[in-house]
Amino acid sequence: MPQLPALFAALSDETRFSIVERLLGKGEQSAGDLADVADITAPAISRHLKVLREAGIVTQRIDGQRRIYAVAPESLQAISSWVIAHRDFWEGSLNRLEAAIENRRTESF
Repeated sequence: MPQLPALFAALSDETRFSIVERLLGKGEQSAGDLADVADITAPAISRHLKVLREAGIVTQRIDGQRRIYAVAPESLQAISSWVIAHRDFWEGSLNRLEAAIENRRTESF
């Protein structure tokens, strides 16, 4: 299972986030296809892809001379599971806060 801190750290960069968004929306792409996600050089795109690969967010396969990248589903599943677990906590907390505010409002009248 991918480590969540590494996933979040890799996604915290706007360019890397844009790369993942593109891959999610259009499916697997070559590094050249991803060059227009940001106004940066091809070597810079490659460095961003390396960070995403090392974090486990994207996979790479070789197709002749091209490197093809895709989102690793297990990394998104790890993020999704974490968000859902914490969503339940915050929804419960917010529901209790709403009830406390409503009780206080009722007591004031």
